[in-house]
Amino acid sequence: MRGEQVLWVPGTDHAGISTQVIVEKKLLKERGLTRHDLGREQFLQEVWKWREDKSRAIKEQLRKLGASLDWSRETFTMDAKQCDAVKEAFMRLFEAGLVYRANSLVNWSCVLQSAISDIEVEHRHFSGSTLCKVPGYDDPVEFGVISDFAYKLCDRDGEIVVSTTRIETMLGDVAVAVHPSDTRYTHLQGVHLWHPFQHRKIPLIFDEVVDINFGTGAVKITPAHDMIDLEVSKRHGLDSISVITEEGRMESNCGVYSGMKRFEARSKLLEDLHTLKLFRGKRDHSVQVPFCTRSEDVVELLLKPQWFIRCKQMAEEAAAAVQDGQLQLEPAYTEKIWYNWLYNNRDWCVSRQLWWGHRIPMYHCQIKDKSTRPHELWVAALSEDHARKKATLQLHLDDNQVHKLIVVQDEDVLDTWFSSALFPFSALGWPDQDQDYRQFYPLSVLETGHDILFFWVARMVMLGARLTHQIPFQSDALNHAATEADLKQY
Repeated sequence: MRGEQVLWVPGTDHAGISTQVIVEKKLLKERGLTRHDLGREQFLQEVWKWREDKSRAIKEQLRKLGASLDWSRETFTMDAKQCDAVKEAFMRLFEAGLVYRANSLVNWSCVLQSAISDIEVEHRHFSGSTLCKVPGYDDPVEFGVISDFAYKLCDRDGEIVVSTTRIETMLGDVAVAVHPSDTRYTHLQGVHLWHPFQHRKIPLIFDEVVDINFGTGAVKITPAHDMIDLEVSKRHGLDSISVITEEGRMESNCGVYSGMKRFEARSKLLEDLHTLKLFRGKRDHSVQVPFCTRSEDVVELLLKPQWFIRCKQMAEEAAAAVQDGQLQLEPAYTEKIWYNWLYNNRDWCVSRQLWWGHRIPMYHCQIKDKSTRPHELWVAALSEDHARKKATLQLHLDDNQVHKLIVVQDEDVLDTWFSSALFPFSALGWPDQDQDYRQFYPLSVLETGHDILFFWVARMVMLGARLTHQIPFQSDALNHAATEADLKQY
């Protein structure tokens, strides 16, 4: 109407976790099969069939709405061109030193068998004792209570009582911590406590993270299942002992509790603490419990090797884009939320233990030669052949060693938000700089929901600025969600 060229590209993402969950449920209901029964390749064929069917419905709905879309440019995040853009983007980030692999605590769904993002975690408040249904358990599980139990001092009389809402994790306790200025414990410098189930000594440590006024002022330290405890353990040189498996059962290092479901182990541990006369009581306690929005399971924090993207510098650049006026957020009050998220961000865990999605373009390259010490490294590459060539150069392999090189791609897939964050420019042909990209990028306006301001919008700005050296759009109009009568979002 104003005589300007306008382009609206129709596109959809592959919705990694939610799509896989739906197809798995469909297979189990209709054919009594799990994805493991089918195997990865055949399962992905089933997902593609489901996707094609739903894609037709989505397009039909958009046409009925009268959306002025250019259907000749339709794109999907798992199309070949999009997959190439994802590989190229990840490789560039890795080569820039922004991608790393580390053992870190991640949100873990035992039902999905995968790490999940923060947006897929719902924290439910329990103000007191409440029974709640959890997948995989016949009986409801009690939340909203806190239990007290005693650790006996080693080599002297006495005990220290600690409080916990997660009694099952005490099998992974590596210390008890108190505040350095807490006079109730200052005379106990250097003492150790006896772990009644792991049959080993654990130290009493002094750390300012402890709240003197909480309970007895003494807290258990379980680094493998708690963010704060992990940081404490690093300061004091303590080990991390994982006691819950990916399936939500107790690890093999848990003695008689090994193999038990985590909440069954909770009940058994409480019984055994009573028997040992170490239980000191239970009471109502206000608590926030993390649930997976996809599976309704209680989320565990598990220490696992994952791929991360360093976000600090990119987040600062995204914040500066709004401050400098390069990007306008509407309504204006969302700027405060924008800055709060970006200045308090953590590195982005981008690996997911799923089958549906973009395989992470990282290859473990190893040469096993009895005549020399083992050589190995991870390389980011566009293909296995590309990885082999890069590894050969980086490992300085000669002609006799090349044929001994073993190259294996990581089994995990990328967080769906990664490919979605590339969409403003990948949908226009990036990394190629063809006519569409040159003419229509950066975009003029983005319109989306306020609830994904950080999970999508901020990441589009961060990756767009890093990979294209431009802010991907000039303004972002944020809307609220339509809800049903009970305020549940459509």
